[in-house]
Amino acid sequence: MTESAYLHTTRTAYDTVAPEYAELLRNELDGKPLDRAMLAAFAEHVQGPDAGEVADLGCGPGRVTAHLHSLGVNAFGIDLSPRMIDVARRSHPGLRFDVGSMTALDLADASLAGAVAWYSTVHTPPELLPTVFAEIHRVLVPGGHLLIAFKVGDERRHLSQGYGHELSLDVYWTPPELIADLLAKAGLSLYAQLIREPDDSEKPRSGRQAFFLAHKPENSPAHKPDASDPRS
Repeated sequence: MTESAYLHTTRTAYDTVAPEYAELLRNELDGKPLDRAMLAAFAEHVQGPDAGEVADLGCGPGRVTAHLHSLGVNAFGIDLSPRMIDVARRSHPGLRFDVGSMTALDLADASLAGAVAWYSTVHTPPELLPTVFAEIHRVLVPGGHLLIAFKVGDERRHLSQGYGHELSLDVYWTPPELIADLLAKAGLSLYAQLIREPDDSEKPRSGRQAFFLAHKPENSPAHKPDASDPRS
């Protein structure tokens, strides 16, 4: 699948299900203490008197953005789906939400203290992940941090129904060693990881869940060229 094709299908799917998705997942973090722990650890790394902004990439209806804000993080959200952004703005009127794509962020080089990709790369074909990680590397300040959550496995599942609607959406389960390798190739150093078993709310449709904390080294250039990156 080409980049433009997967972006189109993903945007269309989430535009279709935005209100239902937001309602179903509104309080999901309440029952996930390990997930909250990783968000809290990330928040400690990106706070401080001189800390910059943190982008929740693929923010959906803004629940993770709002959670980060409650932890004292200067967070804003970006999502591919205009309807998701509409829901986020209504649900969290005091926070900033923008329409955008992780493949071409409308952000300056070295402009973010941190970035979160909370299950937002699961619709990206693995061969296109280097472009996403190169963009994240570009927009992070040297020393900036990344938290990524994803589904553990090695398969693609196609969804034709979800959240009460017919849709067309691919979901990728990805090997942790592949994500670690791609992060390293993008110039992002992995320093912590959590892999947990599915909880009761995720069984039997889902498997293990992974959470990686990485950072852009202090001596890293603002942009690291990569063979798969169209800027190279």
